[in-house]
Amino acid sequence: MKRTAVITGASRGIGLAIAKQLGLDGMNVVMVATGSAENNMDAIVQLQKNGITVGYIQADISKHDDRIKIVRDAVRLFGRIDVLVNNAGVAPLQRADLLEMTEESFDRVVGINTKGNMFLTQAVAKQMIAQEPLDGRKGVIINISSCSSVVSSVNRGEYCVSKAGISMLTTLYADRLAPEGILVHEVRPGVIDTDMTSTVHGKYNKLIDEGVFPIARWGKPEDVANAVSALASDKFMYTTGNYIDVDGGFHIRRL
Repeated sequence: MKRTAVITGASRGIGLAIAKQLGLDGMNVVMVATGSAENNMDAIVQLQKNGITVGYIQADISKHDDRIKIVRDAVRLFGRIDVLVNNAGVAPLQRADLLEMTEESFDRVVGINTKGNMFLTQAVAKQMIAQEPLDGRKGVIINISSCSSVVSSVNRGEYCVSKAGISMLTTLYADRLAPEGILVHEVRPGVIDTDMTSTVHGKYNKLIDEGVFPIARWGKPEDVANAVSALASDKFMYTTGNYIDVDGGFHIRRL
Protein backbone atom coordinates (compact mmCIF):
# COMPACT_ATOMS: atom_id res chain seq x y z
CA MET A 1 0.00 0.00 0.00
CA LYS A 2 1.27 3.47 -0.92
CA ARG A 3 1.60 6.10 1.76
CA THR A 4 -0.47 9.25 1.40
CA ALA A 5 0.81 12.77 2.05
CA VAL A 6 -1.35 15.84 2.64
CA ILE A 7 0.40 19.13 1.88
CA THR A 8 -1.23 22.48 2.65
CA GLY A 9 -0.42 25.52 0.56
CA ALA A 10 0.50 23.09 -2.19
CA SER A 11 -0.45 25.04 -5.32
CA ARG A 12 2.81 26.97 -5.67
CA GLY A 13 6.25 27.72 -4.26
CA ILE A 14 7.53 25.59 -1.40
CA GLY A 15 4.29 23.61 -1.08
CA LEU A 16 4.25 22.60 -4.74
CA ALA A 17 7.91 21.57 -4.59
CA ILE A 18 7.16 19.43 -1.52
CA ALA A 19 4.14 17.84 -3.19
CA LYS A 20 6.21 16.99 -6.24
CA GLN A 21 9.08 15.51 -4.24
CA LEU A 22 6.89 13.37 -1.99
CA GLY A 23 5.06 12.16 -5.07
CA LEU A 24 8.36 11.22 -6.70
CA ASP A 25 9.18 9.41 -3.45
CA GLY A 26 6.24 7.15 -4.24
CA MET A 27 3.42 8.65 -2.18
CA ASN A 28 -0.11 9.57 -3.11
CA VAL A 29 -0.32 13.36 -2.86
CA VAL A 30 -3.24 15.42 -1.59
CA MET A 31 -2.78 19.05 -2.55
CA VAL A 32 -4.60 21.55 -0.31
CA ALA A 33 -4.99 25.18 -1.33
CA THR A 34 -7.50 28.00 -1.03
CA GLY A 35 -8.01 28.35 -4.79
CA SER A 36 -10.14 26.08 -6.93
CA ALA A 37 -8.76 23.05 -8.74
CA GLU A 38 -9.59 24.76 -12.02
CA ASN A 39 -7.45 27.77 -11.14
CA ASN A 40 -4.54 25.53 -10.11
CA MET A 41 -4.76 23.01 -12.93
CA ASP A 42 -1.23 23.83 -14.14
CA ALA A 43 0.18 22.70 -10.78
CA ILE A 44 -1.95 19.57 -10.74
CA VAL A 45 -0.96 18.62 -14.29
CA GLN A 46 2.70 19.25 -13.48
CA LEU A 47 2.55 16.52 -10.84
CA GLN A 48 0.48 14.16 -12.96
CA LYS A 49 3.00 14.42 -15.80
CA ASN A 50 5.58 13.06 -13.35
CA GLY A 51 3.44 9.98 -12.78
CA ILE A 52 2.19 11.18 -9.39
CA THR A 53 -1.26 10.19 -8.13
CA VAL A 54 -2.86 13.48 -7.09
CA GLY A 55 -5.94 14.54 -5.17
CA TYR A 56 -6.94 18.18 -4.73
CA ILE A 57 -8.89 19.76 -1.87
CA GLN A 58 -9.94 23.40 -1.87
CA ALA A 59 -9.87 24.54 1.74
CA ASP A 60 -8.93 27.37 4.09
CA ILE A 61 -7.05 25.99 7.10
CA SER A 62 -8.15 28.94 9.25
CA LYS A 63 -11.74 27.60 9.13
CA HIS A 64 -12.91 24.72 11.33
CA ASP A 65 -15.22 23.14 8.77
CA ASP A 66 -12.52 23.25 6.09
CA ARG A 67 -10.04 21.51 8.37
CA ILE A 68 -12.53 18.68 8.95
CA LYS A 69 -13.15 18.56 5.19
CA ILE A 70 -9.42 18.10 4.51
CA VAL A 71 -9.26 15.00 6.70
CA ARG A 72 -12.55 13.58 5.45
CA ASP A 73 -11.77 14.07 1.77
CA ALA A 74 -8.18 12.82 2.02
CA VAL A 75 -9.37 9.61 3.64
CA ARG A 76 -12.15 9.30 1.06
CA LEU A 77 -9.60 9.65 -1.75
CA PHE A 78 -6.86 7.36 -0.48
CA GLY A 79 -8.06 5.61 2.68
CA ARG A 80 -5.55 7.08 5.12
CA ILE A 81 -3.14 9.94 5.90
CA ASP A 82 0.48 8.98 6.53
CA VAL A 83 2.23 12.33 6.19
CA LEU A 84 0.95 15.83 6.95
CA VAL A 85 3.03 18.79 5.82
CA ASN A 86 1.79 22.01 7.43
CA ASN A 87 3.14 24.41 4.84
CA ALA A 88 0.32 26.91 4.27
CA GLY A 89 1.09 30.37 5.57
CA VAL A 90 0.72 34.05 4.86
CA ALA A 91 2.78 37.18 5.40
CA PRO A 92 1.25 40.45 6.59
CA LEU A 93 -0.65 42.26 3.85
CA GLN A 94 1.39 45.31 4.75
CA ARG A 95 4.69 45.47 6.63
CA ALA A 96 4.29 47.84 9.55
CA ASP A 97 6.44 48.86 12.50
CA LEU A 98 5.70 46.85 15.64
CA LEU A 99 4.19 49.96 17.24
CA GLU A 100 1.79 50.36 14.32
CA MET A 101 0.77 46.72 13.84
CA THR A 102 -3.01 46.30 13.78
CA GLU A 103 -4.98 43.69 15.66
CA GLU A 104 -6.63 42.72 12.37
CA SER A 105 -3.28 41.90 10.80
CA PHE A 106 -2.16 39.95 13.87
CA ASP A 107 -5.39 37.93 13.96
CA ARG A 108 -5.19 37.13 10.25
CA VAL A 109 -1.56 35.96 10.25
CA VAL A 110 -1.72 34.03 13.52
CA GLY A 111 -5.14 32.62 12.64
CA ILE A 112 -3.80 31.01 9.47
CA ASN A 113 -0.18 30.28 10.32
CA THR A 114 -0.54 29.11 13.93
CA LYS A 115 -4.17 28.39 14.77
CA GLY A 116 -4.71 26.66 11.43
CA ASN A 117 -1.63 24.53 12.04
CA MET A 118 -2.68 23.69 15.60
CA PHE A 119 -6.14 22.44 14.79
CA LEU A 120 -5.44 20.78 11.44
CA THR A 121 -2.70 18.82 13.17
CA GLN A 122 -5.16 17.90 15.91
CA ALA A 123 -7.68 16.59 13.38
CA VAL A 124 -5.10 14.69 11.32
CA ALA A 125 -3.46 13.22 14.42
CA LYS A 126 -6.76 11.70 15.48
CA GLN A 127 -7.07 10.09 12.05
CA MET A 128 -3.52 8.77 12.22
CA ILE A 129 -4.12 7.29 15.66
CA ALA A 130 -7.25 5.51 14.43
CA GLN A 131 -5.61 3.87 11.40
CA GLU A 132 -3.42 0.79 11.25
CA PRO A 133 0.36 1.39 11.17
CA LEU A 134 2.13 1.33 7.81
CA ASP A 135 5.89 0.82 7.56
CA GLY A 136 6.08 0.59 11.33
CA ARG A 137 4.46 3.92 12.17
CA LYS A 138 1.09 5.61 12.10
CA GLY A 139 2.24 8.92 10.69
CA VAL A 140 4.69 11.75 10.31
CA ILE A 141 3.86 15.44 10.72
CA ILE A 142 6.23 18.07 9.34
CA ASN A 143 5.78 21.75 10.11
CA ILE A 144 7.23 24.38 7.81
CA SER A 145 8.06 27.32 10.06
CA SER A 146 10.77 29.88 9.27
CA CYS A 147 14.03 31.36 10.45
CA SER A 148 11.65 34.12 11.59
CA SER A 149 10.62 31.87 14.48
CA VAL A 150 13.84 32.98 16.19
CA VAL A 151 14.95 36.05 14.18
CA SER A 152 13.42 39.45 14.91
CA SER A 153 11.81 41.48 12.12
CA VAL A 154 10.14 44.44 13.81
CA ASN A 155 8.24 45.41 10.66
CA ARG A 156 6.41 42.08 10.51
CA GLY A 157 6.14 41.04 14.12
CA GLU A 158 2.92 39.12 13.65
CA TYR A 159 4.70 36.80 11.20
CA CYS A 160 7.55 36.16 13.64
CA VAL A 161 5.11 35.42 16.47
CA SER A 162 3.12 33.06 14.25
CA LYS A 163 6.22 31.09 13.27
CA ALA A 164 7.54 30.95 16.84
CA GLY A 165 4.19 29.43 17.75
CA ILE A 166 4.69 26.72 15.13
CA SER A 167 8.03 25.82 16.73
CA MET A 168 6.30 25.27 20.07
CA LEU A 169 3.53 23.28 18.38
CA THR A 170 6.24 21.02 16.99
CA THR A 171 7.55 20.41 20.49
CA LEU A 172 4.10 19.89 22.00
CA TYR A 173 2.83 17.51 19.36
CA ALA A 174 6.11 15.58 19.25
CA ASP A 175 5.75 15.00 22.99
CA ARG A 176 2.07 14.09 22.86
CA LEU A 177 2.15 11.90 19.75
CA ALA A 178 5.35 9.87 20.20
CA PRO A 179 3.54 7.22 22.29
CA GLU A 180 1.00 6.97 19.47
CA GLY A 181 3.66 6.08 16.90
CA ILE A 182 3.54 9.52 15.23
CA LEU A 183 6.70 11.55 14.67
CA VAL A 184 6.71 15.36 14.42
CA HIS A 185 9.44 17.47 12.83
CA GLU A 186 10.02 21.08 11.84
CA VAL A 187 11.80 22.65 8.87
CA ARG A 188 12.89 26.28 9.16
CA PRO A 189 13.44 27.82 5.74
CA GLY A 190 15.50 30.96 5.40
CA VAL A 191 15.34 33.25 2.38
CA ILE A 192 13.62 31.15 -0.28
CA ASP A 193 12.87 32.44 -3.77
CA THR A 194 9.05 32.36 -3.87
CA ASP A 195 6.11 34.67 -4.47
CA MET A 196 6.22 35.67 -0.80
CA THR A 197 9.75 37.08 -1.13
CA SER A 198 9.31 38.55 -4.62
CA THR A 199 8.74 42.08 -3.28
CA VAL A 200 11.97 42.13 -1.24
CA HIS A 201 14.45 40.75 -3.78
CA GLY A 202 16.55 43.88 -3.64
CA LYS A 203 16.92 43.72 0.13
CA TYR A 204 17.99 40.08 0.19
CA ASN A 205 20.21 40.33 -2.87
CA LYS A 206 22.16 43.00 -0.99
CA LEU A 207 22.43 40.83 2.12
CA ILE A 208 23.63 37.88 0.05
CA ASP A 209 26.25 40.08 -1.62
CA GLU A 210 27.37 41.31 1.81
CA GLY A 211 27.99 37.75 3.02
CA VAL A 212 25.19 37.54 5.58
CA PHE A 213 24.45 34.02 4.32
CA PRO A 214 27.44 31.61 4.45
CA ILE A 215 26.01 29.79 1.43
CA ALA A 216 25.78 32.87 -0.76
CA ARG A 217 22.66 32.28 -2.83
CA TRP A 218 18.90 32.32 -2.63
CA GLY A 219 17.30 29.18 -1.31
CA LYS A 220 15.07 27.26 -3.69
CA PRO A 221 11.75 25.58 -2.91
CA GLU A 222 13.44 22.29 -3.83
CA ASP A 223 15.95 22.80 -1.00
CA VAL A 224 13.07 22.74 1.48
CA ALA A 225 11.37 19.86 -0.31
CA ASN A 226 14.49 17.72 -0.02
CA ALA A 227 14.59 18.22 3.75
CA VAL A 228 10.93 17.30 4.03
CA SER A 229 11.55 14.21 1.91
CA ALA A 230 14.28 13.03 4.25
CA LEU A 231 12.16 13.57 7.37
CA ALA A 232 9.18 11.80 5.80
CA SER A 233 11.32 8.78 4.89
CA ASP A 234 12.31 5.87 7.13
CA LYS A 235 15.69 7.46 7.89
CA PHE A 236 14.58 9.30 11.06
CA MET A 237 12.66 6.67 13.01
CA TYR A 238 14.36 7.53 16.32
CA THR A 239 13.98 11.30 15.99
CA THR A 240 11.10 13.58 16.90
CA GLY A 241 10.58 17.17 18.02
CA ASN A 242 13.69 18.44 16.19
CA TYR A 243 14.13 21.04 13.48
CA ILE A 244 16.33 21.50 10.43
CA ASP A 245 17.47 24.93 9.29
CA VAL A 246 17.31 25.25 5.51
CA ASP A 247 18.76 28.75 5.42
CA GLY A 248 22.20 28.67 3.83
CA GLY A 249 23.80 28.77 7.26
CA PHE A 250 22.09 32.04 8.24
CA HIS A 251 21.53 30.70 11.78
CA ILE A 252 25.29 30.51 12.42
CA ARG A 253 26.41 33.22 14.84
CA ARG A 254 29.65 34.75 13.63
CA LEU A 255 32.16 37.27 14.91
